[in-house]
Amino acid sequence: MTYNSNPNPTPPRGAYRRLRSFHGAEIIYDFTVEFCRLYIDRTYGTNRTHDQMVQAARSGKQNIADLSSVALAKGEGSKAASQWATTEIKLVNVARASLEELLLDYEDFLRQQGLPKWDKDDPRARALRDLARLPNKSYKTYSSYLSSPEPAANCMITLINQTNFLLDQQIKAIRGQFDERGISPESHQNRAARLLAENRKNQAEFDAYLQQFLKKKP
Repeated sequence: MTYNSNPNPTPPRGAYRRLRSFHGAEIIYDFTVEFCRLYIDRTYGTNRTHDQMVQAARSGKQNIADLSSVALAKGEGSKAASQWATTEIKLVNVARASLEELLLDYEDFLRQQGLPKWDKDDPRARALRDLARLPNKSYKTYSSYLSSPEPAANCMITLINQTNFLLDQQIKAIRGQFDERGISPESHQNRAARLLAENRKNQAEFDAYLQQFLKKKP
């Protein structure tokens, strides 16, 4: 399945609501809250799995929403742009990791309940994927799948995979945008290595100066 719309990696305030990834994450959150109420509490009789799934869904949605505040804080110059890109990629990665965790929870649920995970070529899975093409889709578009646990969990597996695909496209768009300008987001590892090298250089220059100074003393 192909997604052609621009993921818009630098949204101004409130523009995250127009991102397809945010739409998907918002539906996933609303659906997961209801899924946990209907099936997790009834099946496990504990709030731990419930809380874990809802928190993962919320984290996926919230980190996409936080992209707007990052865009507003973006400064001028290559250094500021690099720092902004690094922060935005981190937010998208956290959102994706949260949804990946939720995906595993839904797969675990199916396995533990002896329910099948639909193959990608299953007509029911294809019908689910086709819903992504609908304009103005919302929680109500998918709510009928909550009628029983098997279609509900498979619905979320499909939608999470689609949303994570969109997040992958956002990361590519961010990197591509800065590659075109000759700016690369600086990773934490690269930044630490750079600061260490600068510190060693400064220390070496100071040591050399101190030796010269001591030699000149009478």
